[in-house]
Amino acid sequence: MKLATLQQGGRDGTLVVVSRDLQRQRAVPSIARTMLAALDDWDSVEPQLRQVYEALNSGSIEGEPFVEAACHSPLPRTWQWADGSAYINHVELVRKARGAEVPESFYTDPLMYQGGSDGFLPPRGKVVARKEWGIDFEAEVTVVTGDVPMGATPEQAARAIRLVMLVNDVSLRGLIPGELAKGFGFFQSKPASAFSPVAVTPDELGDAWRDSKLHLPLLVHLNGKLFGKPNAGVDMTFDFGQLVAHAARTRTLCAGSIIGSGTVSNKQGSLWGSSIDNGGVGYCCLAEVRTYETIEQGQPKTPFMDHGDVVRIEMLDGAGRSIFGTIENEVDTQSAP
Repeated sequence: MKLATLQQGGRDGTLVVVSRDLQRQRAVPSIARTMLAALDDWDSVEPQLRQVYEALNSGSIEGEPFVEAACHSPLPRTWQWADGSAYINHVELVRKARGAEVPESFYTDPLMYQGGSDGFLPPRGKVVARKEWGIDFEAEVTVVTGDVPMGATPEQAARAIRLVMLVNDVSLRGLIPGELAKGFGFFQSKPASAFSPVAVTPDELGDAWRDSKLHLPLLVHLNGKLFGKPNAGVDMTFDFGQLVAHAARTRTLCAGSIIGSGTVSNKQGSLWGSSIDNGGVGYCCLAEVRTYETIEQGQPKTPFMDHGDVVRIEMLDGAGRSIFGTIENEVDTQSAP
């Protein structure tokens, strides 16, 4: 099943059921007005939404045209957004660039930070920031949970996954070192993120969703050029069941919590073989290619994003059809305070 939220009807938008081909939509106010309302009462609401979804796909009910540009993030705001770092290759590269070892615990205990969840960007929203802040994108996979009890096992946590989405977890790299040096984590360096127009139930992903991982390439285009296509199911040290369980170790998670994978990253060897131009699978953030450049050339050469730059993030099924719709964020440095 595929769901989206339109930018109308208040701060939390209007929930719509979207056809599998992303061509039609149907508002369902009699079932649930918003995505959060649906997640709060998922056990009773989900069968009703699925009935609409099946009717929309079969053509037995009419729908309006689905326009991605009219969408907000599926959850325009929610109770919690916690992002992991499940791809240890990304962590290894970043630490290697500054001559630091990766602690052994990183391979058994996930990294995770708590981001701001009081407001997200629309999938077509602009990233407003100063150029000197080091504007970067991070293409990731995320899940949305139902209620998760404190101390849930990874198996229990996996069963609580309701929806899967993509995200551009915007990072301001120039602000990160100073914040981390304070020993209290990210805050100003992690502004609002943008999620894919469409959220899908795990069963909709078929064989691509297994072992609580999404086994498909994540496509990233920067200014119209393919920048990365790593497989999200490869080199993922911690699956989503483990990530959700980690988040719930000392607290309950309420329905509508979003848990991210961290930047998708595949092991590739060297700078010369990792880029798309050199036959590699490329990258899901600028920091990673800059890390390769630092390791092999002594300093980074690829710049961070500037005014007017556009990042596009999407995922296609085996037949080449978009699954989640497209995140497309343009940078606006002129409006930054």
